[in-house]
Amino acid sequence: MHALWRLAALGVAAICGIVSAAGTEDSAKRSGFDFMTPETQALQVDDTSNPGMLWVLQGEQLWQQAEGRADVACAGCHGHASQTMRGVATRYPAFDEAMGRPIDLAGRINSCRAERQQAEPLTPESDALLALTAYVAHQSRGMPILPATDARLARFRDNGRRLFQSRIGQLDLSCASCHDDNWGKRLGGSVIPQAHPTGYPLYRLEWQTIGSLQRRLRNCIIGVRAEPFAFSAPELVELELHLMERARGLLVDTPAVRP
Repeated sequence: MHALWRLAALGVAAICGIVSAAGTEDSAKRSGFDFMTPETQALQVDDTSNPGMLWVLQGEQLWQQAEGRADVACAGCHGHASQTMRGVATRYPAFDEAMGRPIDLAGRINSCRAERQQAEPLTPESDALLALTAYVAHQSRGMPILPATDARLARFRDNGRRLFQSRIGQLDLSCASCHDDNWGKRLGGSVIPQAHPTGYPLYRLEWQTIGSLQRRLRNCIIGVRAEPFAFSAPELVELELHLMERARGLLVDTPAVRP
């Protein structure tokens, strides 16, 4: 069923890069924030109103909490996240030596739990994993996305580009069909963004909760009536690699708020 891959329809995340892989030039590159109503923008920029900050605060607590058989906290190794995690989210996914392939930020957190804390991995989309990921990513807020230049990532990024441009599902649409060819237009009452993953994990008003980029990608795949990849599937990480390259230079705004 993985051959059935070629995403799009209701929104995903990303486009661009100097005239990047599929389309929009840097001068026309716009964050999803720019497509929101003034009311939603105001909700995001006010930390006392942004609902995603609840998960950031939870993540801060988890950062200090000892876990696993090793009885060690994230802070025990990494110290103050505001210093040691600053800029980390701007360069993920990154190449993982042990796996021999790219890993996203949530995957890195779970890898660290297993190796350093000797704890069970957190379930995808669980509050704890979203909170820790949001907390770490939040430390890079306001910094430009600068994907890793590691040559080992090239073939995986290329596959992500192929996935982005390929048509799938009964609707026969690709990510590019919406986010390269029709951004700025309306679909189901909502403006189609260029789809840049600047603010994940983000709070989505439609969900009434926070969610990962992988959740959004899976929603899009289902939206074009195709079978979605499982959470943490290599294809989703490869797609994120491409999306981050297309978003190069845009500012991280985790936790973002979106319609």
